[in-house]
This record gives sequence, C-alpha cells and structure tokens, in this order.
Amino acid sequence: MKTVVLFNQDRWGHGDADLGARILKTFLQKVRALGELEALVFVNGGVKLVAQGSPVLGELELLHENGVELLPCGTCLTHYGLEPGVGAVSSMDEILTELAAAEKVVTL
Repeated sequence: MKTVVLFNQDRWGHGDADLGARILKTFLQKVRALGELEALVFVNGGVKLVAQGSPVLGELELLHENGVELLPCGTCLTHYGLEPGVGAVSSMDEILTELAAAEKVVTL
C-alpha cells in the first residue's frame, strides 16, 4: 500500500514542543519499518524539518537515500526564508499528484 506522510508542523502533536520534537525524531527513525512509505510531504511549519540545521535532517537524509521522496512546499519555504537541506523544492502540483496517488495519507 503506497503511503504518504504529511507534516504540517515541525513536531508531533499539540502539547509540549520539546516532547513533540523528540517523538517526531523517534518516528522518523522507526518509520522505515513500514516498508511501503513512498513520500514525505512538508507544508507550512513542517518545512522547517527539511531546512538546513534541522535536528532531524540526518533521519530525513537516510529516508531519502532509501528511496523515500521528500516534497517540501516551495511557497512555504519562501515564506519562512528557508532552503532545503535535503530533498528538492516542490510545487503544489507535485504535492497534489503525490497525495492523489497515495493509497493512505497519514498526517502528523
């Protein structure tokens, strides 16, 4: 089953920010076990995860090297004044195509 994970913020959940960052890092370390992960999509504050200096850049680089497509929103990167440290800038058309092709979309 083709799975896409959508990140709309730079942590997991709405509680404590430090806890959210820690559990997101653990998630990225463990998500390879899914085996069917096709892509990670990053919008709004989620683009901070792919930016240079991100605390999860190493985990994302590993996923990317293992064939997971990383799709950070170009408009969002521009809004935050960021450049991707891994992956390439994507457009809303690319993001929509990936989401439409997915059999399962998980939003964090």
